Amino acid sequence: MKIITTPMCEEVVRLAGIDDYIVNKNPDEEEGDLAILLSESKVVMNSLAIKLNTPKQLFESIREVSKLENELCDDEILEFFEGYELCHKYLESHDNSHIKVYVYSNFLRDIILNIGFEITDEIYDYIIYPDYLEDKLEKTDATLVSIPSHTSVAKNPFERIEMRYSILENLI
Repeated sequence: MKIITTPMCEEVVRLAGIDDYIVNKNPDEEEGDLAILLSESKVVMNSLAIKLNTPKQLFESIREVSKLENELCDDEILEFFEGYELCHKYLESHDNSHIKVYVYSNFLRDIILNIGFEITDEIYDYIIYPDYLEDKLEKTDATLVSIPSHTSVAKNPFERIEMRYSILENLI
């Protein structure tokens, strides 16, 4: 099977034990049998869409991709999380509901729910938004918290999670 993956998913493909793959930001430009890409991406070819916003999504994505070659057991996948304190800590959801936030973007919503903040449209302490919306936000009394989007973060999903969660942990 000829696998094409996007740069943002390459680390998951590699960790899942797949050695023979092609990396292309636009998988449909390649001749392939299966594209592995982020869930918000769309391609014409057969694809496996994965999510990499939260540690649990990363864990599940490695598990799913590994089924294509030699399925990894949970303990093998957990070894990849060693050395990534926040990734390991937030494999399970937490309760930080005393922190009220307004959130822009679905990828941030996943993260906010995992870290345990309460999402509300009414009275909130913070507005959490992806960095690409910086110029579109209106003046407010709430504290603005910018989270780096896919274009300005590491391709390594563990490093992405660590960076984003460290910003949010500062609010606790």
